[in-house]
Amino acid sequence: MARDQRRRDIVEALLRVAGERGLHAVTMRAVAAEAGVSLHLVQHYFETKEQLLLSALQHLAERMAERVKTRLGQADRGPRATVEAILAEALPTDEQSRVFHLVYTSYMVLAVTDPALAAHPLLAAPNVMEDFITDRLRDMGAGPDARLEAVGLLAMSAGLGAAVLSGQRSADDAMTAMRHQLDRLEVR
Repeated sequence: MARDQRRRDIVEALLRVAGERGLHAVTMRAVAAEAGVSLHLVQHYFETKEQLLLSALQHLAERMAERVKTRLGQADRGPRATVEAILAEALPTDEQSRVFHLVYTSYMVLAVTDPALAAHPLLAAPNVMEDFITDRLRDMGAGPDARLEAVGLLAMSAGLGAAVLSGQRSADDAMTAMRHQLDRLEVR
């Protein structure tokens, strides 16, 4: 088995553990057991738990970027459809997006007390997304408040995602709320 594939398999095992039991349950031993490999092999590819966690964060971001790219490829290229597609992808609507949302949120919480994780460039992704959505909202005519509207939409998306994860809302209800906000912006 190729080195890159083995590393990917170990990272996927971490995501399965975190997706089922939470990021706090991730240990090198738990990941090794989930991957069906020895602890020594996990330590061979990832010398520290921190390296393993950062590799999993990178992998998670790459998977999310691919999903967004796919969804945008299916959207009708207008600014409204683009924003809606991005916000829809941020909601946990299937197992893969549920794991993404759960694990990414866990990373964000962990970054509050872990300086090495907080400094990781991938945790700046919300800022990049905010800039992108702000530009699309300006294209929709949101004007000088476009940045504030983007901040609000992203905060709403995060809150609705948590509500879907907890079972408080369905993904359809969450998307209806997001569309309502986008409709409000288009009326301006």
